[in-house]
Amino acid sequence: MSKKFYITTAIDYANGSPHLGHAYEKVLTDIIARFRRLMGDEVQFVTGLDEHGQKVQMSAEKKGVSPIEVCDALAEEFQGVCKRLNVSNDDYIRTTEARHKKVVREILQKLFDKGEIYKADYNGYYSVRQEQFVTEKEKVDGKWPEIYGEVVEVTESNYFFKLAQYQ
Repeated sequence: MSKKFYITTAIDYANGSPHLGHAYEKVLTDIIARFRRLMGDEVQFVTGLDEHGQKVQMSAEKKGVSPIEVCDALAEEFQGVCKRLNVSNDDYIRTTEARHKKVVREILQKLFDKGEIYKADYNGYYSVRQEQFVTEKEKVDGKWPEIYGEVVEVTESNYFFKLAQYQ
């Protein structure tokens, strides 16, 4: 009896060319997908590209092109790696695609309508280099470690998911 089996890689971030780590992950995921197909499962194997963020914007500005131009070029590179390695993914999803945006909007709207998502301000320290918020506890001798690069204090309005009720 065939079972449905869904597997995805992490979606690659559009801030630079593919490297060995990307290839490693694709091949490992491909091994699992191929094994499950051999076992008779109905497999959906997805990979893709995350095309949002400050680093994408900064890379585009540095090159004098639009963010989508940077992403288009990188999408070709990442898809090329999959082809060269004969990775058997069934789909390649880009976060700028209309089909991706449509599904995300539908899911988020359902969660918002159910009160699972709420809007509030968030204030914190942000490392542009690491693309993450950091806390005071991460300072060493009162300074941010070099790994974080420039850290800026930001306040921004965000949507939050009520995760606590699922723990």
